Amino acid sequence: MRRGGARGAIRTTTPGTAGVRAARAAVAAGAAAALLAGCSSAADAGSPAASASASAAPSAAGPKTAAKGGTVGPAGSACPLPVTFDVAADWKPEAIKPIEDPDLRSLVEQGPVTAVCEIDAKPAGHIGFLRVFTNDRPGDTPRRVLEGFTAAEGEVTAAVYRDIKAGAVPATEVTYTVTSRLTEESKDVRALAVSTPRGAAVLYLGGLDSEEHRAMLPAYELAKASLAVTP
Repeated sequence: MRRGGARGAIRTTTPGTAGVRAARAAVAAGAAAALLAGCSSAADAGSPAASASASAAPSAAGPKTAAKGGTVGPAGSACPLPVTFDVAADWKPEAIKPIEDPDLRSLVEQGPVTAVCEIDAKPAGHIGFLRVFTNDRPGDTPRRVLEGFTAAEGEVTAAVYRDIKAGAVPATEVTYTVTSRLTEESKDVRALAVSTPRGAAVLYLGGLDSEEHRAMLPAYELAKASLAVTP
């Protein structure tokens, strides 16, 4: 999806920035609501950017991960998926219903994949989400899928691809900066892709701005570290 994504409740900010962030959140929220209205069901729980390939090189201590609050992916969970992973405490998974109307299907599609699940960070005090996209083409490589996904994002710059492991699963990860056509502001974004016998899966971290992106990284790292292919 070529969107800024769903927005949530604003975290506590200093008096000098609260009004600005609130206004930006309201604008982004209205755009996201119009795009995703009717797509999600409540559940309990420009041109291709220049890129560079690199090997993952985490620090000796490893990235910080959030406390686990649940798991999505298995049958019976909020979002049955071709992969499973842990969800941070207080983040709320919601399944995104398929859209059959071809004139509206682009609302949930981004490049070669389609959005099927969103894990909302608002209950945890953040304005953002983790979103899962999938397809049913097992032959697609993670790199190919992620390049197509990133190219469809829009105004992308500084894209860097890395071959990594998500859990024990070979994956490709990308970090990049995207500029919103709505607010004309730039923010950091990251996503990873894996291949499974049922097709590709993309895990995407979206947020209001780069500050929110950094604040939500522990939840993304938890999902990445615990990811496995669904049996």
